[in-house]
Amino acid sequence: MNSLANNIPHELRYELDRIEEKGRRQSIEVASSFIFLIDLRDSYTGGHSTRVATYCQEMGMRMGLDDTELDMVVTAASLHDVGKIGVSDPVLLKNGKLTDEEFGEIKKHPEYGWMVLRNIDGLKEASLVVLHHHERLDGRGYPGNLKGDAIPLGSRIIAVADTFDAMTTNRPYRKAMTIDQSLTEIERCSGTQFDPEAAKAFISYMGASTVAA
Repeated sequence: MNSLANNIPHELRYELDRIEEKGRRQSIEVASSFIFLIDLRDSYTGGHSTRVATYCQEMGMRMGLDDTELDMVVTAASLHDVGKIGVSDPVLLKNGKLTDEEFGEIKKHPEYGWMVLRNIDGLKEASLVVLHHHERLDGRGYPGNLKGDAIPLGSRIIAVADTFDAMTTNRPYRKAMTIDQSLTEIERCSGTQFDPEAAKAFISYMGASTVAA
């Protein structure tokens, strides 16, 4: 027995697909506007998000993600810092080391990001990836202290890319690490902070082969 979907005329199905795709693009454009607003406050965030998205796309292809999942992960990577719109200027723009209280405020940005994205059509799954992109494989991350496979795969991929880009970017309060130093740190933390498969895919993308097969 044919499903209802199979009984929809080709022309109508094409039109429905077109409308769905248009809605998805509009949702991404709305969410991207939030990143633009953050970029006006902190120029680091916009360029950082673009680089992280590029890294995640390369990692996802090497990890064999299908087109749908890869697209979702790249979208989440582009928007992973959108929650910083809820962080106060004195904390977000501080040039020195954060106090424990200030770092506590920064740690709220994944939850803020989830709240921004969860009700936007087409971004519900991406919002969960954003929510958990600061989790650690060993359960010592935030906000949920999730461990291992309980962390969404997309979040595990973003964690590697996000950390690498942060380490290799100059900030007012510290000098950037070299690429080699950063890759060594990614490898060292594979299996504790980072998903080993994601770490391996990233190092492979960077032209290295220091993670055991």
